[in-house]
Amino acid sequence: MEPLKPPTKLKSAGRKLWVGLTNGEFEFNSAELRILEDACREVDLIDQMEKEIQSKDFKMVVRGSQGQPVASPVVQEIRQHRMTLRALIQALKLPEEDDGRATSAGQVLAMQRWGNGA
Repeated sequence: MEPLKPPTKLKSAGRKLWVGLTNGEFEFNSAELRILEDACREVDLIDQMEKEIQSKDFKMVVRGSQGQPVASPVVQEIRQHRMTLRALIQALKLPEEDDGRATSAGQVLAMQRWGNGA
């Protein structure tokens, strides 16, 4: 099976995830491909926010609407996007790996999804 072409406008991190999961090891239906595309775009957003946090001008604490010190909105956003990414990846029901071997939960998911090969 030939790898699927990445969606347009994915950045490096999103393309890496897309290529890593569409290399022929897994088969995705059209709904799952949409979930995967959304996950790749989330990875790109997270990567962009992490770069902003690492910039020299970034301030972890900013002034709130009443002048009080509050956490930067970027910190809250990156946390929410990480939770969204996790939910998208979980929605794909990929087998889990631990030291190169599927975990028992991953094995069950793999058998349910792709059959046990027997």
